[in-house]
Amino acid sequence: MTADELAAYRDAENRRRASPDMRAITGHPDPGAAIDWQEVALPGRDLPVRVHRPTERDSGSGGDGAGRGELPLVLHVHGGGFVGTAVQCDWVTSHLAARLPALVVSVEHRLIAPDTPLAAAVDDGWDVLRHVRENAATWGIDPSRIAVFGESCGALISALTAIRAREAGLRLRAQVLVNPAVDVTATMLDHASVAEHADSPTLTVPQLRLMRRLAVPPGTDSRALSPLYADNLGGLPPALVVVPTRDPLADHGRRYAERLRAAGTPARLTEHPEAGHAFLSMPGVVRQAEAARAEIFEFLQDSLAAPHGRTTL
Repeated sequence: MTADELAAYRDAENRRRASPDMRAITGHPDPGAAIDWQEVALPGRDLPVRVHRPTERDSGSGGDGAGRGELPLVLHVHGGGFVGTAVQCDWVTSHLAARLPALVVSVEHRLIAPDTPLAAAVDDGWDVLRHVRENAATWGIDPSRIAVFGESCGALISALTAIRAREAGLRLRAQVLVNPAVDVTATMLDHASVAEHADSPTLTVPQLRLMRRLAVPPGTDSRALSPLYADNLGGLPPALVVVPTRDPLADHGRRYAERLRAAGTPARLTEHPEAGHAFLSMPGVVRQAEAARAEIFEFLQDSLAAPHGRTTL
């Protein structure tokens, strides 16, 4: 698909995923949040982001700073590296915006394609974070209270964003990684969970092979795009790693939580039995999504409201 065809696909999918039929699966947005699209001017490109902001009646009900109009920022990155869109996550992102309350900015990153490798999508996540933080007053956020939150391939982008933030001296409060894909090296498919759940309903081995082929063109350093193999995972924000057990990528999340802990980064690993990949985007048909959303909310509430980013794990 050409860049124009990808853009048309993305727009059509966002309309479809906002339809009543799809909302029966993906869940309805929280009425306490206003949702709209904005264009973010980034170096060499303009990128759409889906912005979730608490409505006026809720905007002063949360942690320190909210009453002054300064909201914490949750930078969210959707899953589905080459087919996903931000609208599919409205159920969870609008809930966080309304109930924390917080400004939730969901990055509509460039979809992975032959001419758009994973590195481009990773740059999108990092560049949007820097842009919003550098223009904190315009966006109405408190730059000292920022968390990143991603699902699947979006969790990979979020994890790499957290590492980039540390290297840039930008202190984040928390990272939430849901069914993360954190290994796009040659060992991506060697984890036991991949063989065990190779034909799961929402993610299969052929899809993973395609994703890796598009994400990591020949000559690309795949380790640089794989948080699991980062040289240094110390000094990162506390992590909540959410793993559905019937997921080919379950061991990706388990191993990453282990590596974070070994490096001294607090990491809470929670597993949701019988849930499959992308379950958080399907609350209408997967009952475990509600419990996962509640845990993410509580984790971020503590992380973003506590003085100096203290987080209980």
